Amino acid sequence: MTEYSDKTDEQKAITEMVRQFADEQILPNAEHYDHEDLFPEPIVEQMKELGLFGVTIPEEYGGMGLDLTTYAMIVEELSRGWISISGIVNTHFIGSYLLMAFGSDEQRQKYLPRMATGEIRAAFSLSEPELGSDVQAIKTSAVKRDDGAWEINGQKMWVTNGLMSSLVFVLVKTDPTADPRHRGFTCFIAEKEGGVEKNTGPYEGLNVPPKIKKMGYKGVESTELVFDGYRCPGENILGGEDAGLNRGFAQMMDALEVGRVNVAARGVGIATRALELALRYSQERKTFGKAIAEHQAILFKLADMATQVDAARLLTLRAARLKDAGERSDLEAGMAKLFASEAGRFCVEECFRIHGGYGYSKEYEIERLYRDAPLLLIGEGTSEIQRMVIGRKLLQRNKV
Repeated sequence: MTEYSDKTDEQKAITEMVRQFADEQILPNAEHYDHEDLFPEPIVEQMKELGLFGVTIPEEYGGMGLDLTTYAMIVEELSRGWISISGIVNTHFIGSYLLMAFGSDEQRQKYLPRMATGEIRAAFSLSEPELGSDVQAIKTSAVKRDDGAWEINGQKMWVTNGLMSSLVFVLVKTDPTADPRHRGFTCFIAEKEGGVEKNTGPYEGLNVPPKIKKMGYKGVESTELVFDGYRCPGENILGGEDAGLNRGFAQMMDALEVGRVNVAARGVGIATRALELALRYSQERKTFGKAIAEHQAILFKLADMATQVDAARLLTLRAARLKDAGERSDLEAGMAKLFASEAGRFCVEECFRIHGGYGYSKEYEIERLYRDAPLLLIGEGTSEIQRMVIGRKLLQRNKV
């Protein structure tokens, strides 16, 4: 597909490199790792070599120093291959964003160079077993002890990269009396040993139960985290103890804005792949003496899919460009996330229908996409929550 592109030469070069990587390394192997629910270690090693863990990290820390817009383009290409692969970089990206936006100089020096190479990887954690969209209902708490260290206790849920990460940016309650509640939360940078279920030594008290079994989005682990007397020094409060204490809620909400652009880009990627598979299958498969693509019923499906893919991509790029320009993009990121995740689900389902009975078979890739797409409707805020965000922001911006 030739398309008018408003990509810079650098963006063209990097997205072509990632697309080739997806075609050669991700797509041929995704079925194996999905079926076994296995962490795709060889693919991740190659991602380190390509520098994909440091895309947005400034060059002074060993990263590429690219903007959110370019990152969104990369996420789209990775997700076209397999959304689990983009999941491995996404939480890491949010961690590096939090450090760059709010971290102290010492924290940036300490973590970013090793994050840029992928030597250490980051996760971030808001959710808990008993709270869904109500982030302010967080129970996990941190209390300052006599020796100055903070002791964290509680349970977190749905942590992507919960096991393999070495850093978890975790939002906990530090002031239970705060009113409004969101003024009593702090973001801690919890260090742990990557790949270890029961941490010992300095990281004792942070345990990772066996990964949650999921319908799709396999290969990348989603876990609980159990904090049981885990001790975290004050300098590991995001931004340092003086600047960061009880500021965590606003920091995490800012990061979720870029996280939503992130999920939108994943929706565009999976929708793009569904359209490709539908275009190929509908031209190869024949019924009533002609390719099914020539039947009007199928033509209309292809037309709707292609239109949704392009609209989702444009909304996503708009949100990313606004953020890059230093503007608020909460409304636009919410719209992009809502539309692109729903477009992902729509295109995958239409592709599934076009495949008929074969779509239900593990022989065809669409079966995997059909299990993967629903995640995007839930992660980083459900479609219902996005509509609330969009509606409230509209009223704020258009006060009578």
